[in-house]
Amino acid sequence: MQSDRVRHASMPTPPPETEGISLSICPMLAAVGVIGTEWRLAIIHRLLDGPQRFSEILKSNPRLNAKTLSATLKFLESQGVVQRSVVSTRPFSVVYALTEMGLGLAPAARELRTWGERWLLPRASDRTRNAPRSPVIQGELPRLTRPEVEPLRAR
Repeated sequence: MQSDRVRHASMPTPPPETEGISLSICPMLAAVGVIGTEWRLAIIHRLLDGPQRFSEILKSNPRLNAKTLSATLKFLESQGVVQRSVVSTRPFSVVYALTEMGLGLAPAARELRTWGERWLLPRASDRTRNAPRSPVIQGELPRLTRPEVEPLRAR
């Protein structure tokens, strides 16, 4: 479907999968609309290693849960970034892989990782070195105590 907007001669027509994303604002904003959450980019980065089963992706990050992974994979599949294939073995399994469009994100994903390693990891390690030691075990919520409430008195 041809848009009413005037296109630059060198600008390719977007694939039909990206119809819902407005490119009239900025191509950068449109791209962020597709890969803009931490889980989307993390899953894309994981799939750069090759096709993965759902359980393999799920085990790759302990903070990732099945509901989030399922929703994220469905979104990436609807955008044409990820391809879902059912392998007819007993029991059957589902394999996810990057499409050509998804593989096009490889340079950007690798650059973001390099940037994070250079700029963010040193800052995070500085913060943990200078932070006061907490008696709480990592990952455990602090124990909250409730103040004693005086019993209601009969009038």
